[in-house]
Amino acid sequence: MDNRFLQEMVVDELDFDPRIDAANIGVFANDGVVTLSGHVASFAEKHAAEEVARRVKGVHAVAQEIEVRYPSDKKTSDDEIAKRALNVIKWNTTIPQDTIQVTVQKGLVTLSGQVTWQYQRGDAEQYVRKLSGVIGVINNIEIKPATTTEDIKKKLEKALTRRAKLEASAIRVNVADGSMVTLEGKVDCWDERQAVEQAAWSFAGVRSVDDQLTIVR
Repeated sequence: MDNRFLQEMVVDELDFDPRIDAANIGVFANDGVVTLSGHVASFAEKHAAEEVARRVKGVHAVAQEIEVRYPSDKKTSDDEIAKRALNVIKWNTTIPQDTIQVTVQKGLVTLSGQVTWQYQRGDAEQYVRKLSGVIGVINNIEIKPATTTEDIKKKLEKALTRRAKLEASAIRVNVADGSMVTLEGKVDCWDERQAVEQAAWSFAGVRSVDDQLTIVR
């Protein structure tokens, strides 16, 4: 796809999304790799901009260089951010109580601890990054090893065949040590690639997913 055309499509998609004020966001496209620059008013907006860019057809990767610039009168102390972060995690019933620790330094939040499922790890980050005053989130939460041995490879391959938009025969799955999944093969778009990766994370005890899938369109 022509770089200029791809750049324009990403710009239009950013303008279209009501969560984003794209006035101060720059977009550069080169061979399917899109670079986002400039600044926004919150970390949630920064994350939304990356999410929007990834869903544009022809985007294979996103380089995120957007800065978060809170107005001086809206800055929140680290202690207050930490307190709010612990509260939103506590209120989320999908996350076991007292399993996650929070540290904050100059608006940068670090999450640590252990959970059983990847979605719990993702939920914690998702809720925290929406908090006012947060400029970034480092997610160091670990996944507990599975307590029982499961045939993840076979179950994942069956799960992929149930996905209407996926050509499962073009995807190869390898599992090492019962917890590390490697995905190889070809998909048609970023959404399909993301769907395969999410399916791989849907097993208790999966600690890492190495996504080597190639987008062919």
